[in-house]
Amino acid sequence: MWLILAFLSAALLGCYDSFKKQALSANAVVPVLFLNTLFSSLIFLPFIILSAHSTILDDSIFHVTASGWEGHKYILLKSLIVLSSWVFGYFAMKHLPLTIVGPINATRPVMVLLGAFLFFGERLNVYQWIGVLLTVVSFFMLSRSGKKEGIDFKHNHWIYFIVLAAVLGAVSGLYDKYLMAPVEEGGVGLDRMMVQSWYNIYQCFMMLCMLMLLWWPRRGQTTRFHWHWSIPFISIFLSTADFLYFYALSEPGAMISIVSMIRRGSVVVSFLFGALFFHEKNLKSKVIDLALVLLGLLFLYIGTR
Repeated sequence: MWLILAFLSAALLGCYDSFKKQALSANAVVPVLFLNTLFSSLIFLPFIILSAHSTILDDSIFHVTASGWEGHKYILLKSLIVLSSWVFGYFAMKHLPLTIVGPINATRPVMVLLGAFLFFGERLNVYQWIGVLLTVVSFFMLSRSGKKEGIDFKHNHWIYFIVLAAVLGAVSGLYDKYLMAPVEEGGVGLDRMMVQSWYNIYQCFMMLCMLMLLWWPRRGQTTRFHWHWSIPFISIFLSTADFLYFYALSEPGAMISIVSMIRRGSVVVSFLFGALFFHEKNLKSKVIDLALVLLGLLFLYIGTR
C-alpha cells in the first residue's frame, strides 16, 4: 500500500513543481513562497479546529492529534528545515530550467539512503543498489547537458542553491521518519496529520516575518510581485502530495529510502511540463538523463517486490 501512495505522491509533486515554475516566472520569490505557506495553512486549519472542538473527525485519517510543547518543538524544527530547503529551491527554480532542476532533485534519495543506513538501519538489495547507482550516474550526465545551455555546475551559484535545497530536503525526509516512527522503534511517534498541519502553520508565520522584514522594505529595488493563477495550485498539489507521502511513511514496513526515491519520479511530470509548456532546450540529451532516473526507479521498485 505504501508503494502505491508513494507513486501517487510523486505524480502530484511533479504538478507542484510545474506550477511553482510558472508562478515564479518574472516574479518575486518571497511573496510567492509566503502565499504558498498561507494557502497550505488554510487547507489544514479546518482539520485542526474540527479535531480540537468536535468529534466529527475522530477515528478518521484527517484527525489531528493534540499535543503540547513536547510534540510541537519537533514540528517547529521540521518547519525550519523545510522552509530553508524551500527558500533555496524557489530561488534556484526561478533561475534554472525545469528540465535541470527536476533531475537534480531526483538525486535527493541517494542522500536519504545514506542517512537511512546511518540512523534507521535500512538495507538495500542488489536491485535497489543498481537503482541508486544509476541515479548517481544521471547526475554527472546532467552536468554535461547543462553546459550546453551555458550552465557550469561548478561556478553557477543557482546550482549550489538547488543542491543545498536537495540536501536539506533529504534531511527533512529522514527527520520525517524519525518523527513518525513508534517510540519503541526509536522514533517520536507523532501523528502524521499533526505534523503536516502544524508545520505548514509554523512556516506561514516564519514567512510572514521574512516578508515584512526582508522583502517589503526593499520591494521597489527587487523583482516586483504579481498575482498569477498558478499560485494557489502550488499549495493544493503540494498539500495533497505531502498528505499521501506522510500516509505512506506511517504504513507498517515503509522504507524512507524507497519512498523518497519513488517521490523523485515526479521528475517525469515536471520534465514533460518543461518540454511542452516552457519550451526548454537540449531535450534530447536530457532525455537520456531522465531515462537513467526512471530506470533507477524501476530497479528500486523491482527490489521491493
